[in-house]
Amino acid sequence: MSCFYRGGSLMDVFCSNRSLRCAPANLSHGIQTLDLSRNMLQNLTLETLAFHTSLHNLNLHSNKIQFIQPDLFKDMTNLKVLDLSRNYLDVFALTKTYIGPLPAVESLDLSSNGLYTGMTDYFLSHSPLLENLSLSGNSITKIAKNTFNGSLGLRGINLHNNVILEIEDGAFDSLHNLTELDLSKNSITCITDFNLSKLKVLNLSKNSMETFQTADSDIEYDLLYLDLSENRIPYFPLLPRRNKIVYLDVSRNQLYSVNVTGPAEELAILGHSSSNLRTRHQLLSNLVYLDLSYNQLKSIPLSFICSMLSLEVLNVSNNCISSFYVEDLLPQVRVLDLSYNSLQNFSLGENTLQLLEDSVQNKTKPLLRDENHLLKVVPANAFYNTPLKLLDLSLNPGLEMDPNSLSGLENSLVHLFLRENNISKLMTDLSLLNHLKFVDLSTNQLTTLPLWNKESSIESLNLQNNNLVSFNRCSLHFNFLSCVPLSCLCDCILFYTKK
Repeated sequence: MSCFYRGGSLMDVFCSNRSLRCAPANLSHGIQTLDLSRNMLQNLTLETLAFHTSLHNLNLHSNKIQFIQPDLFKDMTNLKVLDLSRNYLDVFALTKTYIGPLPAVESLDLSSNGLYTGMTDYFLSHSPLLENLSLSGNSITKIAKNTFNGSLGLRGINLHNNVILEIEDGAFDSLHNLTELDLSKNSITCITDFNLSKLKVLNLSKNSMETFQTADSDIEYDLLYLDLSENRIPYFPLLPRRNKIVYLDVSRNQLYSVNVTGPAEELAILGHSSSNLRTRHQLLSNLVYLDLSYNQLKSIPLSFICSMLSLEVLNVSNNCISSFYVEDLLPQVRVLDLSYNSLQNFSLGENTLQLLEDSVQNKTKPLLRDENHLLKVVPANAFYNTPLKLLDLSLNPGLEMDPNSLSGLENSLVHLFLRENNISKLMTDLSLLNHLKFVDLSTNQLTTLPLWNKESSIESLNLQNNNLVSFNRCSLHFNFLSCVPLSCLCDCILFYTKK
C-alpha cells in the first residue's frame, strides 16, 4: 500500500498503517511531515531516514523499533516533533548506546516503551531545545538528580503511569523553565519539601501519598493547578505561604480535618510551629475550584474558607459532615455540593450565594445537593436571597420542610428535587415559585397533592410511587395546554407533563 500526500502538498507524507517494515525509499526530498505510525518498523538506519534533513515532524508511534542507528537525527536541524511512543526501545537501551544529539527537537514522546530507571539517559543526553517530554506508561522507579541533565530547557514532563518510588533531592531543580509536571499514577508516598516555585501545573493524583508539604519559604509560588486526588493524605496539605493556586483537588483521600496537623516529629524537621501551620493553609485567596469529596471530614470550619474570596466551586460531598453553616463568606460561589453527608444542621446566611448559576444549562453538578440521608429539617428562609436555580434535597428520609423554607426563591428556582424523603405532606406552596418548571416528588408518602393557591408555572411534576388515593384533577391550577390521561388509583404511576 502506497503513502499519500495530504491536501496535494508534497511536504506532508502519510504512511500510517501500511504494514511497512522500513521507511519507503521513494519519498520526495524536502518533506516536512512524515507519518510512519502503526507499521512494523524494527530498525531506524541512516540509509532510510538520514537524508530527510528537512523534516519538522516525524511520527514513529506504534511500531516495533528496537534499534536506532547512532547520530541518525544529528543533521535533522529542523526536526521539532519526534514521536517514538509504543515501541521496544527498552531493547535498544539494553545495548547502552546513545542515539546521539537531537539538535532541534522540542517535543519528544517516549511513552510506553518498557523503559526503566537509567534508560532515559540514552535518549536525552543531548537535547538542548527539548521543551516537552512524555515518559508515561514506562517502568521508571526513580528520578535521579541527573536524569534531565541533557535537557535543561524542559517546560513540561509527563511521567504518568510509571512505578516511581523515589525522587532524589534536586531532581528538577536545574529545570528553570519547568511549568508542568505530571507524576500521576505512580507509587510516591510523600512530598515533604516541595520547592518548585516556578511550576504552574502539578498532578500527583493516584499515588500512595500520605504527606504533601511545601518548603518553609516566603517565595511566591506560581502554582495554579494542584491535583492530589486518590491518595492517602489524612490532613490538609501544607501549601505555599504565598501562592496563586486556582484549582485544588484533594478528593478521595483520607482527610479527617482541614487543619494542617501532621505528625509532630515530621513537622519539627521542617521547622514549622503548630500555630504557624494553622494559618498557613488558609491563605487561598485566588482559589476558584476546591474538591474535598470522598474523605472523612466531619466539619468545615468558617475559618477555613474565610480567605477564599474567589471560590466558585466547592465540593464536599461524600464525607461525614453533620453541620454546615456559612454566612457572608462565599460571595462568588456558584456550585456547592454537600450531597451524601450526615447533615443535621444546615444554614446559608443572607447574601451568601449571590452568583449561583444554572448548573443544568452549564452541564455541571447541581448547584446545591443535599443527598445526605440525615438532613431532618429545612427551616424557614433557609435559602433566602440565594438565587438558586436548581435545588436537590433528595434521599433524606423523614425530611420536614417549613411552609416558608423556599421563601426567597420565588424568582429564581427552576428545578426542585425532593425524591425518596418519606414526605407525607408538603405544606410549601409551590405555586409561589414563579419560575419553577420541574418538580420531582417521587417515592414519598404523599396522600394528598402539594398545596397550590394560584396558577403554577410547573411543566413537569413527578409523583411516582406515592400513596395518593384520590384527587380532584380540576382543582389543580397548572397552566397545562393538555394533560396525559390520569388515574385516581393509588397504585398507579403518576407523572404529569405539560406539552
